[in-house]
Amino acid sequence: MCTRIFWNTNDVAKTVSRCMDWAVSDEPDLWFIPRGTPRDGGGNGSPHSWVSTYSSIVVSMWRQGTVDGINERGLGAHALYLDPEPTMFAEVDSRASVANTLWVQYLLDNFATVAEAIAAVDEVRISSKLIRGQEMGVHIALEDASGDSAIIEPIGGRLVVHHGAEYTVMSNSPTMDAQLANRAKYAPFGGELPPPGDISSPDRFVRASYFLHYLPEPKTVSQAVAGVFHLIQNVAVPPGAPYQDGGVYPTWWEAGADLTNGDYYFMSTMSPSLFWVSMAELRDGREVLSLNPRDETLVGDAVSRFAPAELVY
Repeated sequence: MCTRIFWNTNDVAKTVSRCMDWAVSDEPDLWFIPRGTPRDGGGNGSPHSWVSTYSSIVVSMWRQGTVDGINERGLGAHALYLDPEPTMFAEVDSRASVANTLWVQYLLDNFATVAEAIAAVDEVRISSKLIRGQEMGVHIALEDASGDSAIIEPIGGRLVVHHGAEYTVMSNSPTMDAQLANRAKYAPFGGELPPPGDISSPDRFVRASYFLHYLPEPKTVSQAVAGVFHLIQNVAVPPGAPYQDGGVYPTWWEAGADLTNGDYYFMSTMSPSLFWVSMAELRDGREVLSLNPRDETLVGDAVSRFAPAELVY
């Protein structure tokens, strides 16, 4: 359970935020992965392999895949949970395959803009890889420094794309078409209902859209970053808060990016402090670096806290 919010209508900086909600901690690690890094997509059938064209700053989940990040060209990508369906992913065909756990990394490694990524969306086949024995449905949010945005959802064996600057919010199930239809019941999106206050995915989608609509124009980059963090905290789930089914999926971390200037932000909900790293300081590096973003001593500029590491996924 997660939410993503993209603020692309202000004139100061294109900023984005997302939260990670799950029953247990996904034990995130933060990585810098340089251009020129060879990768194996880990998909079934004929796995796709590539060498990264762009450097990236990314977050891994249980060191089994990339769930969030930005690259040196200002492209951001985010994997959020979507209820799995038996026909969600395409059956094996002649295309090389990328596992859903490496989908975000594949996009960040190979594309500079949303438009480039969408033009090549069907060149590889996305396949499902069990994570800790569990089937993980996933959909992807993309955005770039120009303000362009897209949502990619695997439905019925094909990738359904919603491409345009208007796709600024994503949560979890149902799919984007249904989320937009539900949002139309609320003001100021065509209906008259006030914003809802529950922690369900449809309510988080509406509430994020509602407050994003009313964000005042920032005067500084700091205000543009703060704006999306204020919004993501509005839809974050406090520890212990139950869903209607009784499940508890609290927010474990919040991340954000200033795509205009290439800065990536992170805050563990176990810590009171926000820290950030700058792509400008890292992008020409030649070795893989990592740090533990759950370290409660991290605050402010954390580039110096990165250390050389072996890429384990």
